[in-house]
Amino acid sequence: MRATFLVITLSVFFTACNTAQKSSQIASTEKEGVENRVFVSLDGDTLIRVEKPEEEWKQQLSELEYKVLRKAGTERAFTGEYWNNKKAGTYICRACELPLFESKTKYRSGTGWPSFFQPLRADHVQEESDYTLGMVRTEVLCARCGGHLGHVFDDGPRPTGLRYCLNSASLTFVEEGKKEEK
Repeated sequence: MRATFLVITLSVFFTACNTAQKSSQIASTEKEGVENRVFVSLDGDTLIRVEKPEEEWKQQLSELEYKVLRKAGTERAFTGEYWNNKKAGTYICRACELPLFESKTKYRSGTGWPSFFQPLRADHVQEESDYTLGMVRTEVLCARCGGHLGHVFDDGPRPTGLRYCLNSASLTFVEEGKKEEK
């Protein structure tokens, strides 16, 4: 009887936590006939969803960037611009410029892709199950534009034990003390 009560209580608790987490609340607003999705984080910050037609993304991004960010592609290992970058700074989404990862959380994983043990802010990335390639992986997406960044694995270093294995093509690096040039 106690075990059943405990299982039910824990089930309700985890369901409520999961709902609250997903409720980095999504609200829709109408503005001039265009639907904008506004994400409100648990910290109260707002992220207005960037949504563009595919043609606009194709014009904004290079062929590789489009393949990675919009079609969940992957660049070849050891070929990306940032896999071996050791400079101090911030990695932002190449599509919408949302700050995603700091260089102080980057480490050499030996995989050939930039790897980080935690995002700048948890609500700046989203995670979804990815069933491609005959296995289950966790895909990492930009919370603002939905761009594919890479995958996260549980074989990283302390303190998180996570390895955010990302594509350089999905990132832009802004060196500490410098502003991004457009």
